[in-house]
Amino acid sequence: MHNFLIPTLSHTLKRGLCVAVAAGVALGVGLSSAQAAFPEKPVRIVVPFAPGGGTDIIARTLGHEMSLELGQPVIIENKPGAGTIIGTDSVAKSTPDGYSMVISTFAHAVNPSLMARLPYSTENDFAPVILVGRSPLVLVVRPDSPYQTVQDVLAAAAADPGRVTFASQGNATSAHLAGELFQHLGKVELTHVPYRGAGPALTDVIGGQVDIMFGTAAAVGSFVESGTLKAIAVTTAERAPVRPDVPTVAESGLPEFMVEAWYGLYAPAGTPAEVIARLNEAAAKAAKSESFLKRVEPEGLIISAGTPDEFGQYVEREIERWAEIIKAANITN
Repeated sequence: MHNFLIPTLSHTLKRGLCVAVAAGVALGVGLSSAQAAFPEKPVRIVVPFAPGGGTDIIARTLGHEMSLELGQPVIIENKPGAGTIIGTDSVAKSTPDGYSMVISTFAHAVNPSLMARLPYSTENDFAPVILVGRSPLVLVVRPDSPYQTVQDVLAAAAADPGRVTFASQGNATSAHLAGELFQHLGKVELTHVPYRGAGPALTDVIGGQVDIMFGTAAAVGSFVESGTLKAIAVTTAERAPVRPDVPTVAESGLPEFMVEAWYGLYAPAGTPAEVIARLNEAAAKAAKSESFLKRVEPEGLIISAGTPDEFGQYVEREIERWAEIIKAANITN
């Protein structure tokens, strides 16, 4: 009997071990499958601007293409206000599970220098997902303007400080800060004339009430095409594909000048790395899709679609660069 019991117990133990190992493998597969299943519900992209603008169009087009890749709807939620802070803050305080993102722009990099206190930490409360793309601003004048080149503007401003006026769609916007950088690097003085939006600002440039404006490619495009406005420079480091015949400000006399409008996606800090990777992959494919490229062509968007780290480093450089300009010009919002 003694010799019979030992092999029986041994056999039972072996069976138990096999069951345990099988259960462990099944559990591991289950966890892996759960992680691989992201997303299991709709993903939300917050647009911190009102519907209908350039950022909204980019977000909606990108979201549609991402939904095809992710297999779940991508919902666009507009939360404008406080210079993008309201919408951005809502994502900073969202659950870090990959189901909430914000599409950020130039404002994200300059707000830390403009605001004495933000309701979130730009540095610590966000996880970069992807820099979708960058686009130029275009320096425009009316066709009969005495300022037909960057050098004309610089010469007039040097001869009579404050004489040359430049419009913007509002204080601390990309158009405003482009003008401030122009003054800083050119060591000249212009007069800033802020408006409530690009539309009225461009109307007054066309009407001759204001001399020049650094407008987005999308905002000035139809006016340049019709001959109502003349493009005399673009603000990117290299000539822009949307205006290949127009020189850069840098090659026109201010070699360090560079201003870009940009669009990128952030998730809340703490979002799992594998989820960030999945969102990055989906957004990169969306940004390179034929339908997205065709829709954003008027924006003059140069697709980036790199890694999360590359986006994070890009914005860090933008924050540092604009902090210096904002401080030198004593700009507040």
